[in-house]
Amino acid sequence: MSKTVTYYLAPQSPFAYLGHARLVDVAKAAGAHIDIKPIDLGRVFAASGGLPLAKRAPQRQAYRLAELQRWSSFMNVPMKTQPSFFPVPGDAAARLIIAARTSLGGEAAVNLAGAIMHALWADDKNIGDEAVLAQVASACGFDGAMLMKSSQTAGVQAEYEKNTDEALAANVFGSPWYIVDGEGFWGQDRLDFVERALK
Repeated sequence: MSKTVTYYLAPQSPFAYLGHARLVDVAKAAGAHIDIKPIDLGRVFAASGGLPLAKRAPQRQAYRLAELQRWSSFMNVPMKTQPSFFPVPGDAAARLIIAARTSLGGEAAVNLAGAIMHALWADDKNIGDEAVLAQVASACGFDGAMLMKSSQTAGVQAEYEKNTDEALAANVFGSPWYIVDGEGFWGQDRLDFVERALK
């Protein structure tokens, strides 16, 4: 029986972006299913002691930028480490991914998540803008306008809140967070361990 990677992410997370393509490759090679669950990172930080970027000490902010550049080069993933539209709320993008998962399936949602993160971190687009999100979805071959409309329903919002509740119950405190067989792995730099867990 194939394994599942439960994938908690905030679509505005640079480290989720850096690890996304590799996660897809790792899961595909292992014949594993990705169960994508966008979460409200603000709620997660509030519950777990995390700080939004602007409130972190200057030395932590500087090291973060160095790490982003380092990982971008190492993983050969194009990245603008200080995009024009960041910090940006991830709620609308998260709900769009959930709407895609609900109506089009998990693979479509994973593909859309990758495209949204690429739009922010490589193409310097504002993923807090609904028109931009609809364009990204359309570029993936989906009906962007219809998906955007679906993302604004009470059902999608409830799913977003449920994902976040589940993440908190699983002791998630950052993005990306991967769970295999009940074991949690935080960050794209733990994908080697995710790969081993899937074997």
